[in-house]
Amino acid sequence: MRLTSLDVFRGITITGMILVNMAGVADKVYWPLDHASWNGWTPTDLVFPFFLFIVGVAIAFSFTKYTEEGKPPTTKLYWRIIRRSLILFALGLLLNGFYNYDFSTIRIMGVLQRISLGYLLGSLIILNLPRKWQWVTAAVILVGYWLAMSFVPVPGYGVGVLTREGNLGAYIDRLLLGTVHLYKGDNYHSMGDPEGLFSTLPAVVSVLIGYFTGQWLRTQPQRSRTSMNMVLFGLSCLVVGEVWSYWFPINKKLWTSSYVLFTAGCALLLLAACYELIEVRHRRRWAMPFEVMGLNAIFVFVASVLLIKILVKTNVGTGENSPTTFAWINEHFFESWAGPLNGPLVFSILTVLFWWVILYGMYRQRWFLKI
Repeated sequence: MRLTSLDVFRGITITGMILVNMAGVADKVYWPLDHASWNGWTPTDLVFPFFLFIVGVAIAFSFTKYTEEGKPPTTKLYWRIIRRSLILFALGLLLNGFYNYDFSTIRIMGVLQRISLGYLLGSLIILNLPRKWQWVTAAVILVGYWLAMSFVPVPGYGVGVLTREGNLGAYIDRLLLGTVHLYKGDNYHSMGDPEGLFSTLPAVVSVLIGYFTGQWLRTQPQRSRTSMNMVLFGLSCLVVGEVWSYWFPINKKLWTSSYVLFTAGCALLLLAACYELIEVRHRRRWAMPFEVMGLNAIFVFVASVLLIKILVKTNVGTGENSPTTFAWINEHFFESWAGPLNGPLVFSILTVLFWWVILYGMYRQRWFLKI
């Protein structure tokens, strides 16, 4: 069984990621295309957890014979999981180091690395624990992470300090990864990481919630009632996440427990909309462009990030004040007539269209790159 609505949801998500990644390079950007500076959220902060949620839903459909038919997991399956995880992690390192690789200082964690570990740990939990204990594990991780971040003292900072460098996750990352291998931008100064190792634990729950959703969807009739139940579940997650944020703020960079539930609720609402339109009402024409994007999501993510890195790491002209290729193109072709806010937006939209044309050609040739 394959859900077209899931491919479309993935396509919407990767489209959003390309858009915000490209716009985020500019000096000025509309607020929906920028991350929240710390606590709180913007639409941009929904993109990454949507990916992890989608990974979980996909696991529910790919592991069916092991989770529903009672077949014990095989060594071949475990090696396939490990292989996929290692490839994703390696691709993340490829992006982090591009194009001057220095493994003595390379940032170890990142977006693909978190997806890799989320997929690996989520798969192991799913394959080795009964369903009830999967739910218990998810709850223990969220509550345990909250208690640890709130009540475990950090040397030099104290208890419950949720700043970039003073939180428990940043302290553990410094101990395990070393400061030279942490994120160096956005006022972190190698003292923390927005995709750190410790904060990946609650991110595993984002995968598990997606898996629970996929397992439930497999048993439901394709009717509006199923869509409405997803809406109700989604709204429940939103409310619980919002209430929890009074004690543990919604924060993407810390991947707080409230953030996990809040973003899972948003993911459920968007999936419910896609499911209702595509699976129930069979209105598919609008979704075709997003399906094209979703069927080669990892390829276009890696390729688009590499392109952005080329644009920001190369210069037009010589000398210390020579602009980056991105800045030169943006200034001469977009900002000159659209302005400092609309220029980067137009540039980003055209970049999405550029990648869509490439992916459409792959779609027509039935080239679907899988890991």
